[in-house]
Amino acid sequence: MRLLDSVLNLVLRPNCPLCDRPLNGQELCLACQRRLDDCRQRNPRQQWRGELPLFAWGTYNGTLKRAIAALKYENNPQLARLLGHRMAEAWQESPRLPKSLMVVPIPMHPDKQRQRGFNQAERLARYFCDLTGFPLAAKGLQRVKNTQPLFQLTPQQRQQTLFKAIALGPAFQRRPPRQQVLLLDDIHTTGTTTLEAKAVLQQHHISVAGVAVLAKTQR
Repeated sequence: MRLLDSVLNLVLRPNCPLCDRPLNGQELCLACQRRLDDCRQRNPRQQWRGELPLFAWGTYNGTLKRAIAALKYENNPQLARLLGHRMAEAWQESPRLPKSLMVVPIPMHPDKQRQRGFNQAERLARYFCDLTGFPLAAKGLQRVKNTQPLFQLTPQQRQQTLFKAIALGPAFQRRPPRQQVLLLDDIHTTGTTTLEAKAVLQQHHISVAGVAVLAKTQR
């Protein structure tokens, strides 16, 4: 029986989604976790200023880029727990950041969400809120236009594509928040999406403190 249990444990034990090594109850193996932490920015709140203050946990390259791809495109929603907790821990360690916020994830169009099975920004936000204690408004915003992927578009094309693509969600239609909002997304490239989300909220007299992202591109 012990031999059978050992064989079953070996066969059924999940492997690391990044390197395929056997896991021991964690989302990533220890080696990949160390490489992931190497992608963390020294000062995630360095750009917490200006028109839309930005908190970015890491730089979008290496193991962090690979982990985001595994989360979004390889059906590994369990990675959101590790990544969302990393964001929350860095937020709690950073001085001079707001302590009373409502978190609103950047929405995904329902068609895309059905195809993927989940909205990665919402998953990250849930685990971020688990540690920070911030309330989550998962439906604070909604995507009302199914846009093409933005990563190959110019900033001007992004603005045109996102025009009226985001609207106030049912959560805030019923009851606007009393506290400031923290937008949350997986990747920050040009900021076009988050600026559009901020504009929608401000049109309804909802104050936006800034945006928290898992990764910021280097361009």
